[in-house]
Amino acid sequence: MNPWKTVKLTEYESHMRLSSVYQLQTLNAMMKEQLAVCEAESVMILGIAGGNGLEHIDREKFTAVYGVDINPDYLNACRVRYPELGEVFKPICADLTDDQLQLPCADLLIADLLVEYIGYECFCRIVQKVNPKVVSCIIQINTEASFVSDSPYTHAFDGLSRVHHQMEEGALTLSMQKIGYPKTALQSVDLPNGKQFVRVDYAKQF
Repeated sequence: MNPWKTVKLTEYESHMRLSSVYQLQTLNAMMKEQLAVCEAESVMILGIAGGNGLEHIDREKFTAVYGVDINPDYLNACRVRYPELGEVFKPICADLTDDQLQLPCADLLIADLLVEYIGYECFCRIVQKVNPKVVSCIIQINTEASFVSDSPYTHAFDGLSRVHHQMEEGALTLSMQKIGYPKTALQSVDLPNGKQFVRVDYAKQF
C-alpha cells in the first residue's frame, strides 16, 4: 500500500506549519503565484492533500479545479474546507503511478512536492495525459541527509522513504524538454533546516 494512504492530514499539516519547517505557509504563498501564471479556465493540482492554497482560486476565472490525491481523506477535507468552490472543485482519488490511469485535460497543471514521490518518468506520462498549456512544479532540494525535517511529527512519515526520489531541477527540466515542455521560469526559496523550494514552470511547445 502506498504510504501516503496512512499519513494523517492533521499530523502532516502540523509538521508542515511548524516555524522550524515553515513549508505550509511557503507553499500557500507560492501557489497563489502559480494560479496566476497563465490564462487558464481549468487547473489540475496533483497531490492536493488538504487543499492548502485553494482559497486563492478565482471562481470567475476557473470553471474546473481538479484535485488529485491518493488519500480519500485528504479529498474529503478539501470538500469540507472549501464549500464555496461547489461543483467547480472536482476531486479525483487516484494512484498516479498506475499506467492505466485516465485523467481529464486541464489548461494548467500544478505539482508541488509531488514529483518526488512518483519520479520524473511517471510525472512526464501524467503531463502528456493532462496535456496542459503550462506546468508549474515545486520540488524540494535537500542539503541535509534527511528529506523530512526533524519535528515531533516526524514518525508520521516513516514509510515515505521507500517511495521518495531525490530531486534535481536539471534532471526534471531535461525530462520535460523531451516531451515538448521547455522551461520558462525558475524561482528558489530558502527554508529552515537547510532546505530549499525550487519552483519551475514549463510551457507547451505548439
